[in-house]
Amino acid sequence: MLFYRTLSSALIVTALLLCGFSPSMVQAQNGAPPTMVTVVTLAAQDITLTTTLPGRVVASGVAEVRPQVTGIIIERVFEEGRPVSRGDEMFRIDPSSYAAQLAAADAAVAQAQATLRAAEKANNRMRTLLERQVVSQQVEDNAVAAHEAAMAGLQVALAQQLSAQIDLDRTTLRAQLSGWVGRSLTTQGALVTAGQATPMAVIRKLDPVYVDVTQSAAELIRWRRGNAGAKLGEADPTVVLTLADGDAYEHTGQLTAAEPYVNELTGVVLLRLKFPNPDKLLLPGMYVQVELPQGIAANSILAPQEGVSRDRRGNPIAMVVNAQNIVEQRALTVVNDRGAFWIVSKGLNPGDRIIVEGLQKIGVGMTVVAEERAAATPTK
Repeated sequence: MLFYRTLSSALIVTALLLCGFSPSMVQAQNGAPPTMVTVVTLAAQDITLTTTLPGRVVASGVAEVRPQVTGIIIERVFEEGRPVSRGDEMFRIDPSSYAAQLAAADAAVAQAQATLRAAEKANNRMRTLLERQVVSQQVEDNAVAAHEAAMAGLQVALAQQLSAQIDLDRTTLRAQLSGWVGRSLTTQGALVTAGQATPMAVIRKLDPVYVDVTQSAAELIRWRRGNAGAKLGEADPTVVLTLADGDAYEHTGQLTAAEPYVNELTGVVLLRLKFPNPDKLLLPGMYVQVELPQGIAANSILAPQEGVSRDRRGNPIAMVVNAQNIVEQRALTVVNDRGAFWIVSKGLNPGDRIIVEGLQKIGVGMTVVAEERAAATPTK
């Protein structure tokens, strides 16, 4: 008997629905108790809008080790793949010929100094003889010119000595940047030439690093026309990075520069971000994605995605429970997504109770019993 009574009630409900009765009217006709649903009470807040952009990691400093003198490599001093400090020795070039050039320059300086001393004595002697009117003014003038020529000759010799000393010092190649050096691109015994195109090694500064991302020119124009830069003054300016394996990078970055140029072929603008890299996890050339702040949605609602559906036209809608515990349908304006939430600018108000569980059992106008669910923290 109980089975037939239940079946009869179900048939009555189905018939009423097929005849065009609303769910609330069916509920009243059937005398069923209010349906239990789970709701989340909403609150308004200012939400920073972000966009996800692809990018590549770039070293914050790059120094290519190149020879400035020609010679044979006699020793590689550094250890490949290890950190180096500015001024550390990297390679040594055979210094023999440059030491000989320095010795010749030293001798030339000594010779010029001796010539200067002799010219100075001759000049003093001619000045004394001129005062005694023993020699003519022309002779004394010649002595002065010889003395000045000797002084100039000494300056030339000193310059040649300095040049020879610089060339000798350059036979020891030193790091011009503190960072990490890669593999050696030359070996002991190889001949290197001054100004050669191929570097002997490359040093990269890996902490901090830059991330270069591209943004379309259309998005940049919308961002600037909307004064998003000024609005972001009160927002969190940090940039979140996602690694190639999908995990979030533990350190946040900052936007440091934007290239004032649009690529003619791709129509994009290059943006540069700066990230700390103490563990050397980010390496140059690595592909990453960054979440970049774009603007602020003022007084917006974060609606749980499980409480938002689509109508027949594909427009977003939500079911809310009003103060009389009656179900209402709201048409929504969705700005963007934020983790497991939708950012809603219109259609929902602070204090609204959006239904997140039990949607398949209710309809517009039905009376329900609402049970509150703790709202989850939105993910950035």
